[in-house]
Amino acid sequence: MTGTPDPEERTGPSAWDAALRLLGVRARSRQEMIDRLSRKGFDEDTVDDVMGRLDKHHLLDDEEFAAEWVRSRHAHSARGRVALRQELRAKGIDPGVVETTLAELDPADERAVAAELVAKKLTAVQIDRLHHDPSTRDGVFRRLAGMLMRRGYPQSMAIEVVTEALDAATAR
Repeated sequence: MTGTPDPEERTGPSAWDAALRLLGVRARSRQEMIDRLSRKGFDEDTVDDVMGRLDKHHLLDDEEFAAEWVRSRHAHSARGRVALRQELRAKGIDPGVVETTLAELDPADERAVAAELVAKKLTAVQIDRLHHDPSTRDGVFRRLAGMLMRRGYPQSMAIEVVTEALDAATAR
């Protein structure tokens, strides 16, 4: 048998139970919850009913979800503003909520996290090489700036942070 199972034939948990289990793992955005319940084979009416119950009990809040997502991913995964924007959009968060949430991210804090990442990646061997062969600076610069941009830091911030770190490392 292929396709969506008939709700009459379902032997697994109810859609409500499935939703509560999903929320037990971590907070979810509204769109994530709809997508997950649909993938589990629940029909649109059942999903709508469950979403109504979740709303009634205040168990889903995209603004709160976005704020917590940004706090957690920035602090624990060192994600920058660009990556966080992409992640929230992928989770179905309204673009207005995304921008409001990201506006609360302190640029100085974001820059400090970027500088910390660069400091961790800039090894003693690289610093020694920079002292003995200044031509290696371009390669080190590209690797470090690329790492920051892949983590979602704006290009201008990546360039500034890496330049400052390399200048400080070679001044020692």
